[in-house]
Amino acid sequence: MIRTATTEDLPLVRELWRAFEAEVPDAEWHDDDSEQDLAALERAIDDDIVLLADDVGLAVATKRGARLGFLDVVYVRPAARGRGVATDLVRAAAARLGELGADMLELEVLHSNGGARAVYERWGFEPVEHMLAAPIETLVRRLDPSRGGPTFGSVHVQTDDAGAVERAVHKVLPRFGHSGGTTVSEPSNGWVSVRDELVNRDPDILQRLAKELSYTSGGVVLALGVEEGSLVRYTLYDRGSNVDEYWSVPEFRGPLPPGDAIALGANPTVVARLTGADPARVRQIARTAATPDDLPPALELHAQIAELMGVEG
Repeated sequence: MIRTATTEDLPLVRELWRAFEAEVPDAEWHDDDSEQDLAALERAIDDDIVLLADDVGLAVATKRGARLGFLDVVYVRPAARGRGVATDLVRAAAARLGELGADMLELEVLHSNGGARAVYERWGFEPVEHMLAAPIETLVRRLDPSRGGPTFGSVHVQTDDAGAVERAVHKVLPRFGHSGGTTVSEPSNGWVSVRDELVNRDPDILQRLAKELSYTSGGVVLALGVEEGSLVRYTLYDRGSNVDEYWSVPEFRGPLPPGDAIALGANPTVVARLTGADPARVRQIARTAATPDDLPPALELHAQIAELMGVEG
């Protein structure tokens, strides 16, 4: 049963809030503002929308503008999930906001929380903006003009088993002198993405990791990156074998025999077979040129190819 919380419910509201914070912690670089949050909860009971589902669920919502309502939190104890409690809480919060004149509801969700994102999207929420974060030391190093532009890359494994990818990554990377800073994403569009500080610094390590993960998984792996802010490069591996390699500027490292230069162009047939991309779009986007100036800016081209392949750039 959904009911409005009162000041007598404050201990329960705090308990549920703490459980939510423990299960979905804030980013480690954010200051601990839990005490301020708890103080805000007490004010919210009087001024905003605080709803309880018996003693197992909590929703807090606020009206932030003439048309805008915001869902600050929705939480259900693990033992009570799967019974539609969260659905009832959000429906009740949305109805209350509607009575106050709001006609749009926003919420925030961690990118890594794929399960929650899937539920919210099923309810009708759509992405509006993305908040990105980067270590300052890394950012300064990558954007140093003396290096000729940023070098970075990522590996994308064609699977929905993020756990298997993470286990394989932690087994392979130490052999390359790995020093930490690895992230393995939740599955998105049939791919699991791997990003690592060592991989970002060294394009050769990027290729070696992709090859190893393809061999380990027995499937398709994409290595995609930018080198020195000018060269966009990808390699598709299948069961450990290099089946297609693309350099936006084939002779970026120096002159090549004509046959070798041609071989570094994208193969639309292979890309389509392994990723499902439209071959015509592959020909249109993954073009090669004699110099970077004859192509779109490297970061733009990298984003286009990532979208083409269906991976997160």
